[in-house]
Amino acid sequence: MTIHPSGPDRRRGPFRAGERVQLTDVKGRKYTTMLTTEGYFQSSRGRLRHTDIIGRHEGSVIDTDDGHRLLALRPLMTDYVLSMPRGATPIYPKDAARIISIADVFPGARVIEAGLGSGALTLSLLAAVGDEGHVTSVERREDFAEIAIANVESWYGDVIPPWTVHLGDLTDVMDDMPDGSVDHVLLDMLAPWENLDGAMRILRPGGVLLAYVATTTQLSRAAEEIRRTFSFTEVEASETVVRTWHLEGLAVRPDHRMVGHTGFLLTARRLAPMSEPLLEKRRPAKLAYSDTFPWDDPSLAPISEQEMSAKRLRKVLRDVRQRTRIEQTGSAHGSEGDEQVDKHDNPS
Repeated sequence: MTIHPSGPDRRRGPFRAGERVQLTDVKGRKYTTMLTTEGYFQSSRGRLRHTDIIGRHEGSVIDTDDGHRLLALRPLMTDYVLSMPRGATPIYPKDAARIISIADVFPGARVIEAGLGSGALTLSLLAAVGDEGHVTSVERREDFAEIAIANVESWYGDVIPPWTVHLGDLTDVMDDMPDGSVDHVLLDMLAPWENLDGAMRILRPGGVLLAYVATTTQLSRAAEEIRRTFSFTEVEASETVVRTWHLEGLAVRPDHRMVGHTGFLLTARRLAPMSEPLLEKRRPAKLAYSDTFPWDDPSLAPISEQEMSAKRLRKVLRDVRQRTRIEQTGSAHGSEGDEQVDKHDNPS
């Protein structure tokens, strides 16, 4: 039995068993939990049965058994990304939004992304390309792919825009794609320069190549390797920093916390065949280029993302499988104790 409706109706109407709700207390702390017919929510702000929420509309303020008040809303995609189970560090919402913008991911676009991670960027890509586009995701790790697929299916339900997931190496996937068949190539990987040949071949003229990297050494090498192909133009880099503000009457000031550096975005445009990039006339800085680039020093090689422990990964896989059962039935099926609650603080 399917509890959730399909398509946009999943985001409308009263709360239903089998879907997630975000509860916010008076101090701005947010808690995300799955609603079940027999479940209850419990925190320092009191206890609340899920049946007190099911059937109410979004934006309802509900009293707990201890007299505290909680605001009930469906989480936005940004909230969902920060609280969803993950097998890899996600691309944060601020970066995903920037990627959609600077890469110009339009409705109907054909996009290939590698790697898939926990599916955070994929959620935004699918929303951007719509039903007329197509997203191809490539992931080497089967366990990460299972988590990402579960996260995407949990968010979109039965109506997911066209999407294909490949397990394996990006090079093998690109080898099977026709020349000039892709509008965007998005690389979230340790060494994006290793896949430039395939990206050049499958990108249409004017298509966008985007690499998401964590360190300045990776950023520098990726940019120089892209330039050395003489097949791309407008190589540009940026990072996104978000700072929220405190608003209370005339007390208007920046918040003490902010979302700072998470990664660099490097973009380039594919040139037409037989064309060469324009060369800038200004001189580079004297020490910009040297006989030995820093990435030739093995001690400065980028370090891969820390491996998640096998125990932690098994827990994440259990969480996403249990969430799928709840969404399909509206019941926890006798799971032990309270429903799992994911908590994240409001940055403000």
